[in-house]
Amino acid sequence: MMKMSLIKKGLAMTATFFAGLSFALAAPYAEGEAVTSFKANDQHGAAFTLEPKSTKYLLISHDMETGKKANAALTALGKEYLPDKKAVYLANIEGMPAVGRMFALPKMRKYSHRIILGEDAGLIAKFPQQQGKVSVLTLAGGKVRSIAYWTPGGEALDTFLK
Repeated sequence: MMKMSLIKKGLAMTATFFAGLSFALAAPYAEGEAVTSFKANDQHGAAFTLEPKSTKYLLISHDMETGKKANAALTALGKEYLPDKKAVYLANIEGMPAVGRMFALPKMRKYSHRIILGEDAGLIAKFPQQQGKVSVLTLAGGKVRSIAYWTPGGEALDTFLK
């Protein structure tokens, strides 16, 4: 009887693992697809919930170097730029080791704009990406209207957030 219980628990854990894995390996968002709400923290530890229907733009940096360039550009645009555009900036920190976070998070706290921290591989996998660029998803009614890629430091962000 106990052996059967262990087998059931093992099967349940395996099913949970594969369900999570399929979530993490899901295809990135495409035009016309509904964006799922998610919860995360910002660089100050404050809770954030994405409300896709009230968000117009979603900006996602996928690597540290691109994130640094994006943060410099967003700093130059001012603290209210993103909220005024109904834009959210999500930085992928999922693969950042704990030691790296010890140095990166204090630097991020100095930025006046809000940075949502993408710590979940499943969340980050949902966003299309191009090397060295920030993904810019334009939303309408909670669905992806268009996908573009911004090169911070090389292109003006205003051309993407019209």
